[in-house]
Amino acid sequence: MPKDSLNHLSQQELISGIRDNDRRIMTLLYQDIFPKVRSYLLQNNGDEDQAKDIFQEAFLVVWQQVKSGDFQPQNSTALQGFLYQISKNKWLDFLRSSRFKKEQSLSVFPIERSDKQETGDQEERLTLLEKAFSQLGENCQELLRKFYFEKISLPELAQNFGWTAQTAKNNKYRCMETLRKIMKP
Repeated sequence: MPKDSLNHLSQQELISGIRDNDRRIMTLLYQDIFPKVRSYLLQNNGDEDQAKDIFQEAFLVVWQQVKSGDFQPQNSTALQGFLYQISKNKWLDFLRSSRFKKEQSLSVFPIERSDKQETGDQEERLTLLEKAFSQLGENCQELLRKFYFEKISLPELAQNFGWTAQTAKNNKYRCMETLRKIMKP
């Protein structure tokens, strides 16, 4: 049995390896699944550190379920799929969280803050932002104000504007892109 691939291991061998805390099995699972999880997170507003954290949390869930006997494989890739799906669900939960929305709202209009930078630069950037924001159409201004400053969710905004959730998401994206274009010198 090759030591560098999960392809030649049965689900039962994987489960036994996890139950026995077999380092080789856990390493193979990490090498097989983590790149897929990382790729998913990077494509969906995540970064490398977040991918590592999410994967670790998901792996812990799988490890606990296997140890307790609650995990029963349904097919030849059940464990790998389960681990990936838990990672994906944990990331989606984070994206829906108020913590993520707060982080996003703070990073939407980046204002560099360092000891070396003068307050005048920050004020100039804010002035530029206000000017650019005033150049947006009324709907864009209202949408962005409600989403970023009043913290109204996209589904609520969709309902308020009489849009579908996807339309609200697309319109928010278009408005932000327009704002970014206006802000670029």
